[in-house]
Amino acid sequence: MPSDALFISRVPQYKRLPVMWRGRSVCVVILALAVGLYLLPSPIDPKPHVLPGPPPALEGPLAANTRLQKGHRLFEGKLHGPESFDADKEGNVYTGTVDGKLWRIGPDDSLTFITQMGRDLPECGSGTHFEPVCGRPHGVRLDRHGNLIVVDAYLGLYSVDPRSGRKMLLVANSQGADGVPFAFLNGLEISSQTGIIYFTDSSSRWGRRHVKLEVMELNRLGRLLSYEPETGRVSVLLDSLYMANGLALDPNGRFLLVAETSVARILNCRCVCARAPLCPLRYWLRGPKTGMAETVLDNMIGYPDNIRVSRRGTFLVGITTPRLRSFLPPFLDALAPYPAVKRFLAKVVPLSWYEVLLPRYALVLELDADGRPVGSMHDPEGRLTWAISDVFQHGGRTFLGNTNLPFLPVVTLDS
Repeated sequence: MPSDALFISRVPQYKRLPVMWRGRSVCVVILALAVGLYLLPSPIDPKPHVLPGPPPALEGPLAANTRLQKGHRLFEGKLHGPESFDADKEGNVYTGTVDGKLWRIGPDDSLTFITQMGRDLPECGSGTHFEPVCGRPHGVRLDRHGNLIVVDAYLGLYSVDPRSGRKMLLVANSQGADGVPFAFLNGLEISSQTGIIYFTDSSSRWGRRHVKLEVMELNRLGRLLSYEPETGRVSVLLDSLYMANGLALDPNGRFLLVAETSVARILNCRCVCARAPLCPLRYWLRGPKTGMAETVLDNMIGYPDNIRVSRRGTFLVGITTPRLRSFLPPFLDALAPYPAVKRFLAKVVPLSWYEVLLPRYALVLELDADGRPVGSMHDPEGRLTWAISDVFQHGGRTFLGNTNLPFLPVVTLDS
């Protein structure tokens, strides 16, 4: 018998038991943790989803370029997350930021505070957990009377006097529509012909501060809505949308484009109405697709945010996160068919960690009236900006919105 084995055999059994117990204790702890994680309820209830195909190649109208690098940053450290824009006849540009504030940018690039959407606290802007109290303005548009219409993600639909800052609540999130409260108001558009306000509620479950869970879950809890200023009536035009986001009326008011961010898709609502080209009181689609919306662009190069009409009548789409071809599929593409994996990740991975997976790649997509890509603008290295939320052309410049960055990127139209 080998000497080592002989020595071990002579060790009393009661002295060997603690080592065995320690090994078994480790196994029990690991098993308990595994069972605990399995039994821990996940915050999301995802369904399997498969995008129509791999991301389109960066060629033709999508060919990579550096057009978005030919600009500069304004108000670094002063404007945090300027999400959306509009401008008045005097050349003032209006926007809202992540701290719940509305701002006016003068033609000379002066910056003037207008109002606070919620409570004005020192903590506003320091973290998403204060947003429900401080407010978070998303879409901003001027109506025919010169009032600033604002959708606040947490608080509701407002009319704001841009001179005095006086606010009037039109529809509260708690009121909602058809008995369902709003949770994540987002996109906004106003018909210049009828004055009717169109807006989106991205989800009736998740608020803006949980947007990553909304994107991972891939639910169909988004809605397209309208508000008629004359009567105060709120109507649900479309429901069961995947994270309904940006809106844009075509220049002639014939149709409304709606971005479904979480599935990289844009819908077209071609509507006919007795009162106007777009009318929520008698809302239907032409021909055999009555009551439905048609998809004009699917399997996009990235996840669309706001949609705006360009100076030449095309549509400019801000891409919040691009879907780029590589050796591995994009992260969200790879997760989409596997609900169990998404449920597990939502349990154990902090939401802030997902930022590491998002490429710093700025992209703007240009579409014609039929939804066909006709051009694009890129910043492949994110030198000027990334994660674009809005593309607003005014006064010879293009303002690029974002949701969280501490500056306002601007490029000249000639670039």
